[in-house]
Amino acid sequence: MRLVLLGGEVAHSRSPAIHTAALAHAGLTGEYTARSVDQSGVVAAADELRVGELDGANVTMPHKSFAATLCDHLDHDAALGRAVNTLAMRQGVLVGWNTDVTALRAAAGEVAGRTVLVLGAGGAAAAALVAFYDAAVLIAARRPESAARIAADVLPSAIPVPWGAVHRGALVVNATPLGMHGEPLPAGVVEEASALIDLPYAPEPTPAFLTARRLGIPCTDGLEVLVGQAAESFRIWTGLEAPVEVLRAAAHQ
Repeated sequence: MRLVLLGGEVAHSRSPAIHTAALAHAGLTGEYTARSVDQSGVVAAADELRVGELDGANVTMPHKSFAATLCDHLDHDAALGRAVNTLAMRQGVLVGWNTDVTALRAAAGEVAGRTVLVLGAGGAAAAALVAFYDAAVLIAARRPESAARIAADVLPSAIPVPWGAVHRGALVVNATPLGMHGEPLPAGVVEEASALIDLPYAPEPTPAFLTARRLGIPCTDGLEVLVGQAAESFRIWTGLEAPVEVLRAAAHQ
């Protein structure tokens, strides 16, 4: 199998290690490589999928929304969020999925009746809006107009709030890149949270994750969410259930 990750900044990604381990465990011959690309590179990969030169692709920041525009068909969650992170061909049709949604739901557990604060306005934030549609969702971005726009497009019931505003007891979903290079979230946002899902990951734990852990706040890091979405992508590409423990071990090597 020929699989690829498409993104703007992918040198740090654990996806190649995760999927290489999954392929080996399943006895499948193939490779999973990472490409740092602009939008033209995403278009080129879509063309490779259409002619059979690639068997599947993952898409990460900042191209999830753009990749959705290249698909002939979107699954339900991808259509709602207008963003995809997984591509494959089905009967001559390029299909896009958003397995981030599945992973976020698994990470959060039951959210009905809870307040969820989504930070960000890109493809990962769109996935969070779709995943937590049955919660009381607030959304904040450093560009307020972007938060308002994504809420209107994906989940009109989501309420845009100012960046940095503290919402005591909320489940905070950090769907921004903040933390990848040691950047903190605004003061108080994590400290007053009831739980944190921190999507960025780096060789060292992010400041948000360290703060949550120090305070005893339940926290799911970006690697665990990555494992969850990778398992679903693997199933889409191969038709096989993913060896989750193998994927998790590879993510943390």
